[in-house]
Amino acid sequence: MAGIKHLLAGAGLLLVIGSASTTAAADPAGQAGDITVITPGQVRYQPLNPARGDASPRAGVLWGDIRRDVPSGVLLQFADGFASPPHIHNITYRAVVISGAVHNDDPDAAHLWLGPGSFWTQPAGEVHVTAARPGAGATAFLEILQGPYLVQPGARAFDNGEQPLNLAASNVVWMDAAALDWIEIDAGVEHGPQAALLWGEPGTGGLSGSFIRLPAGHTAELSTVNGDLKAVLISGEVSHHVAGATAPVALAAGGYFASAPAVGHTLVCAEREACIVYLRTDGRFQVR
Repeated sequence: MAGIKHLLAGAGLLLVIGSASTTAAADPAGQAGDITVITPGQVRYQPLNPARGDASPRAGVLWGDIRRDVPSGVLLQFADGFASPPHIHNITYRAVVISGAVHNDDPDAAHLWLGPGSFWTQPAGEVHVTAARPGAGATAFLEILQGPYLVQPGARAFDNGEQPLNLAASNVVWMDAAALDWIEIDAGVEHGPQAALLWGEPGTGGLSGSFIRLPAGHTAELSTVNGDLKAVLISGEVSHHVAGATAPVALAAGGYFASAPAVGHTLVCAEREACIVYLRTDGRFQVR
């Protein structure tokens, strides 16, 4: 994979769309040309199954439309103790836990609670259940590359050749500037940004998803080369701006920003904790 200096060895959400007539999108906090910034408070949620009342998961669209055959990204909110029956999806999805804890596995599997910063994939056609750990509910980011996103009975299961993945936050493999030359740090900086490559092959022209982690109090510029940038803040708090284009905006977990290639997004991570960003692009990314 271009740009990697060392080879690293390996380390559904029940959305009943048929009963939700619309899925509301967010109101951007700022938009300048090809730049979009959305704060968590501006994301508009709708129940995906109004018949379930308060027990229904709620979805807030960041980009795309999960009811159509387009790439889409949404924030999902699960009520305290949510648990789905066994089911399948017609398409594969990928997801990241933002708050609380989520279990997503075979119907007979023991609970494996994935906390904030954990990543999982759910192949199309595989029977599974999804639950939020009792006590606080959960919020997750979910991404699809095609749609629509449907829930179907387990009896319609099929094998699409993919395997599911549950990656706990504690098992994520992080690379710094010594391992990945897409990260640049100033001389004398002891603890700089890190990246974790989750899926795809960045830099090859295909889509990919990665985590970017900034130390608490760190300032960095994030951009992409030859590919659009879509990013969701998974943890921490950042001040975001694009020099000469947008004013600083405070983003908490669940905040979203996007742009065309070669736009430098300045991120100032607050002092309280490290900041993790999920980045999706069809090009190569750079962190300076």
